[in-house]
Amino acid sequence: MSSAAIKPIEQEDHYVTRLTDGESWVERKDPVVWSEWRPGAPLATDQVEKFQRDGFLILEKIFLPGEIDALVEESARLRSDSTKLSQESLVTEPDTNDVRTIFDLDLQSEVFSRLAEDVRIAEPVRFLLDDEIYVHQSRLNYKPGLTGKEFYWHSDFETWHAEDGMPRMRAISASVLLTDNDALNGPLMLMPGSQNTFVSCAGKTPEDNHKSSLKKQEVGVPSAETLSKMAQKHGIEYAAGKKGTVILFDCNTMHGSNGNITPFPRSNAFFVYNAWSNQLEAPFGAEKPRPNFLARRQPKQPLTLREGHIE
Repeated sequence: MSSAAIKPIEQEDHYVTRLTDGESWVERKDPVVWSEWRPGAPLATDQVEKFQRDGFLILEKIFLPGEIDALVEESARLRSDSTKLSQESLVTEPDTNDVRTIFDLDLQSEVFSRLAEDVRIAEPVRFLLDDEIYVHQSRLNYKPGLTGKEFYWHSDFETWHAEDGMPRMRAISASVLLTDNDALNGPLMLMPGSQNTFVSCAGKTPEDNHKSSLKKQEVGVPSAETLSKMAQKHGIEYAAGKKGTVILFDCNTMHGSNGNITPFPRSNAFFVYNAWSNQLEAPFGAEKPRPNFLARRQPKQPLTLREGHIE
């Protein structure tokens, strides 16, 4: 990436992180819900209040069975012949060659591109962020049965801010379950209310940190002491659901997932939506930005939302 493509930092850093003098807690400076509820909003008042309070929201039964089948079939096709995918976008499990993550999901699949633009997901996100949106990152997370490793506790925003240059907490992830997720097969776990505290992590960002952190993240994660305190304060909930369930969660909500030692795989599609006004600048805590498949820079236009059946 040329230096001309990297927008310089133009605003005060409200979330300084990757410090050499230790970890600290910072009160959130940005809203969790950016808009005021109004009649005709894509979410009910209690849903908006839950997202404001907990930093996540579960949406059920928004897709028809045939649409879910199409998504599951497409995810299986992508995994079955990964040679046709961008090899840069593929991440395998730490100890095997099993596919762990496929990035740039919507750019490598027409079906998932259609899903990313679906009004049933993107419109609630656009409402919560009170802005036009674009896809900052997309991925298919596949946690194989018996061997799928954990995703350790972290705030996505800490990495996106430090290594990608996302200025403010104005982004939301949408996780679309492509298999049933339950308490046993490594579902998403979240600390409700943790979105209101930014954990400024200790340690300088290594060069090309993403090459190792995508398999196992060790920099930009809170200390065991902080995680214990946050869990005691907020508790831990897991987001279970049948395939087709959608989980929306704030960019700063502390989350992670256990390994999967059941025979039943766990597969989810993720779309990270960033506010159009929150486009990336130079990294706030790294020497250079991560590659474009992890953090899209200079999007051409906001996302165009689509209605209708996914096939």
